[in-house]
Amino acid sequence: MSQHRLLTLTTDFGTTSPYAAAMKGVILSINPHIQIFDLSHDIPPQDTRYASYFLASAVPYFPSGTVHLVVVDPGVGTERRLVCAEMAGQLFVAPDNGCLTDVMKRLGQPRQLRQLSQPRWWRPEISDTFHGRDILAPTAAYLTLNIEPEQMGSPIRELIRLPDLPLNVDANQIQGVVACVDTFGNLITNIPNRLLQKRQIAAVRVKERTIARYCRTYGLAAPGELITLSSSCGHLEIAQNRGNAARLLGVEVGEPVVVEFQD
Repeated sequence: MSQHRLLTLTTDFGTTSPYAAAMKGVILSINPHIQIFDLSHDIPPQDTRYASYFLASAVPYFPSGTVHLVVVDPGVGTERRLVCAEMAGQLFVAPDNGCLTDVMKRLGQPRQLRQLSQPRWWRPEISDTFHGRDILAPTAAYLTLNIEPEQMGSPIRELIRLPDLPLNVDANQIQGVVACVDTFGNLITNIPNRLLQKRQIAAVRVKERTIARYCRTYGLAAPGELITLSSSCGHLEIAQNRGNAARLLGVEVGEPVVVEFQD
């Protein structure tokens, strides 16, 4: 395996705290030549489901050999596992808390899985509250120096997966939920576009509102108009053109969404 040249960071640390900077310092102390790319430090705090959605929407477009370091870790300091997973030629270093659920759906089952259990690849002193800096960051950095995942720890059989969101399909309608809310306030549902193909949508109902118009893209709607469309991640989306559908409707993740079809 050739030396990795790119390492990405995804965290819920925000951009004003020192935590992401500390991890970068650890990484560069081990491999000063690595290219570090920030995917996001604005994952909602401790939100493993949004992290899962975010990663699955971004990492498939990165080249083989990329190392992805993920620190969204509400269980930091507990007995939850830290892992290295290889999927589609990319390496993921992350807590085993479900944040890789949707990545596995996009990239397929990991070719190999390792629990991080070799302290020689960690910092000498381990904080109970910052495993991102003391365990995950140095592990990811050594992986960019062509240290093989096999040396990072013992093999494990599977990763923890987040529970599937409810999705019920019958002849006349589909019942799903809002899976995430993006930064524009668009409501991304768990209803795949493939279930909507070749069927005529009569209406989409959410929070006692009925949305009758389906548009190919946002700009085809009038300013402020509520519409449905196919999201870039392959699911039904509810949006307000030049507005914020989540704020307008008072909707959060988990809100039921019903798609009704014409007879």
